[in-house]
Amino acid sequence: MEADIILAEPGALIGFAGPRVIEQTMRQKLPQGFQSAEFLLEKGFVDRISNRKTQKALLSRLLEFHAGCTK
Repeated sequence: MEADIILAEPGALIGFAGPRVIEQTMRQKLPQGFQSAEFLLEKGFVDRISNRKTQKALLSRLLEFHAGCTK
């Protein structure tokens, strides 16, 4: 999760292990929606949720912004 900007699709699950594996390992019940893009956005681990229809335009804007920062 180290990047300048982290984008996710709506409803995406993000993690190295599934919620059941984590629950079994930690022996604790996880919060509702744990590892969902929306949960991680709320916690500050994802910067933006973007559906596939808007991703191309969003990525173009982000790349233009970063290109302008290096001049």
